[in-house]
Amino acid sequence: MALLLTFVLLAACSAGHSGRTTGDALDTQGAQSSGTVGNTHAQVGQTWYFAFPLPRNVSDRSIQITRVRVVDPPKGMKVVGYAAYNRNDTDGLPLLALKGEADTPDFAHLKNYATAPVTVKAKRESDIFFQARIQIVLPPRAPIRYCQFEYQQGDTKYTQTLDCEMELKVGSPLG
Repeated sequence: MALLLTFVLLAACSAGHSGRTTGDALDTQGAQSSGTVGNTHAQVGQTWYFAFPLPRNVSDRSIQITRVRVVDPPKGMKVVGYAAYNRNDTDGLPLLALKGEADTPDFAHLKNYATAPVTVKAKRESDIFFQARIQIVLPPRAPIRYCQFEYQQGDTKYTQTLDCEMELKVGSPLG
């Protein structure tokens, strides 16, 4: 009986709240794993597009990404949506972009790949990147620190959290 109870407790600890197992198929050492992207001239009311780390599958099998989210958005930043775009359509990976700026891609007119699972082949980097649309509702109190990916590999569902630090500070407007 004690052995069965131990097995049940171990199984419960390895699965997240959503019934998913903690995964390790995504590379944790990408360009956004160290350092912070940000802006010190943000204004309350602005909308910013923040790109999650580009998914790179380091495992031996394909994965299908089904959902992404910012983990614990700080007070002052409101996540108003998520999307996924092909970096070839945006001339690269726009890590942080202000809505309405001349150099910000026109995301409203691009294909949003987040409407279906995004497949990342084994040992490959995806051309599809995920982003959060964030509105500044108050001067932010802290940076965003983590992004979470939910994916499936075979019949198993996983959750993996990656570093993705982004900081917006309210300051004097530029220009």
